[in-house]
Amino acid sequence: MPKRVDPLSPSAVANAKPQAKPYKLADGGGLFLLVQPNGAKWWRWKYRRPDTRKENALSLGTYPDVSLRKARDRRDEARKLLADGIDPGDQRKATHAANVDTFEAVAREWFARHAPKWASSHADKVIRRLERDVFPWIGSKNIAALEAPDVLAVLRRVESRNAVETAHRVHQNCGQVFRYAVATGRAKGDVTRDLRGALTPWKPQHYASITEPEKVGELLRAIDAFTGSYVLAAILKLSPLVFTRPGELREAAWAEIDLDAGEWNIPAERMKLRLPLLVPLAPQAVAILRDLYPLTGAGRYVFPGARTNKRPLSNMAVNAALRRMGYGKDIMTAHGFRAIARTILDEVLGFRVDIIEHQLAHAVKDANGRAYNRTSFLPQRRKMMDAWAEYLDGLRVAPGKVVAIKRRA
Repeated sequence: MPKRVDPLSPSAVANAKPQAKPYKLADGGGLFLLVQPNGAKWWRWKYRRPDTRKENALSLGTYPDVSLRKARDRRDEARKLLADGIDPGDQRKATHAANVDTFEAVAREWFARHAPKWASSHADKVIRRLERDVFPWIGSKNIAALEAPDVLAVLRRVESRNAVETAHRVHQNCGQVFRYAVATGRAKGDVTRDLRGALTPWKPQHYASITEPEKVGELLRAIDAFTGSYVLAAILKLSPLVFTRPGELREAAWAEIDLDAGEWNIPAERMKLRLPLLVPLAPQAVAILRDLYPLTGAGRYVFPGARTNKRPLSNMAVNAALRRMGYGKDIMTAHGFRAIARTILDEVLGFRVDIIEHQLAHAVKDANGRAYNRTSFLPQRRKMMDAWAEYLDGLRVAPGKVVAIKRRA
């Protein structure tokens, strides 16, 4: 006959002190509290496996997260399984495996592996897209059990709010997750392949931009007349001079900028291609930053947000400012400053395309197929940036006299 064990009291559990070696406090029915020398208290339930009759111990959680009453409830649930011939330990392993193989679990694992290689702004968009448009509907389902109609239903919900572009991007992300599941042995195929042609057609649109020199001059004068915040006015003035991607400029940190050397070193983790970039700063750009430094130089960000200097300016701020100046989204965008520079530097000022592309941080390789490093063509790029700033000054003050200057770096 089993030895009778007096049940524990809540105070006995709370007052159990650590000793030099681990020790147990029994509660009855196989439940006991394991007290570790470091003070940790683990609930365990001792039972015999139904197939081999070997003794096993099942973890029921830690105190105080799991109270005495909750530990007893978990023990009783496990005893019911055992009474039906089910090993509670095996049941837990199966449940855990099922949770690991859900679409959401696989997607988050895929994201964790790839996000470090992406620009933070892109990574944020991908995970928010999955969390908002996919996980609520199929996130808890085993990825191997999902079929094409399940994913199509998700995409149709996105389309129903007239977000055709987002639906196509969700389709792409789901396909990436399924292919990762195939590679890791948790799915047999990518069911999204069967959905090609099922969505409303959509083609990527180029960012709206002005490329006629006279129109650029009008834009520059509108920026000079902007009456918004000082920080927003500064980023508008600097955007055409550096023509980096909007997120790279918004998140610029003072630690990256050397005003005396006229250089801005953008680290790899903030770049789309995960390669660092050195941006030569023309005297006009340095002057804008020196003027801004007394206002924001004590903080991390060159262009802090309106509400707190602990975060950069909103990703909608520059586009909103352009709208206020009368430039609709079909005419000019924050990204459009890159198209202005790319077009005019090539077609008007005649700089070499590979040098322009390198300054734009596009995927440019040398004759041996190697990616150019951050200082490649630095003297030529510095001359190009200085010439570009001078050219913009000319457009700003002499709108009626646009001269095509053929210049080779």
